[in-house]
Amino acid sequence: MGVWSGEIPSAHISKVVSGLPPTVGLGSAQEGVVPSMSPEATKDSAKVARALTYELAAVLDEHVRSCLGGLDLTPTQAGALRELSDPITMRELAVLLCCEPSNVSYVVDRMVKNGWIERRPHPSDRRAKQLVLTEEGSSLREQLMERLARDNPLGHLSPQEIGNLEQCLRLALKQPTA
Repeated sequence: MGVWSGEIPSAHISKVVSGLPPTVGLGSAQEGVVPSMSPEATKDSAKVARALTYELAAVLDEHVRSCLGGLDLTPTQAGALRELSDPITMRELAVLLCCEPSNVSYVVDRMVKNGWIERRPHPSDRRAKQLVLTEEGSSLREQLMERLARDNPLGHLSPQEIGNLEQCLRLALKQPTA
């Protein structure tokens, strides 16, 4: 996985997990009852969760980067294309990409120059512009989405497992669950 220098070796995760009491970890709660944990076990469990989160982020990042070969896209441009299924404003795109609007402006300028997107007047806000895929951009997005779907690191999870993962991540981020 050499793309991400902060990668957590699985041996380290195994070491942390093996030091936890048997009631801590996935599948430990029976019939919906979560066992109480000592403060030390809670601290170790948080360490494992943090390590696994970093590892998952690295795996997802590497997957995106491996899909870009021959598409002449940066990872940020790929992220923008992925989010442009419908017209959105630059501010909305910045929120989706978790970055500042000024950073998105640079990316969008390059994508406009390459002919992948256009800036169009917003239908209800005269001050805003919407980002819209061109025909070439739509074709490129389709190729990217097909590549991203292949060997997706989360592809082996069932819809229920994906839902559980989403719910846990929202709880960790203190976001409302759907």
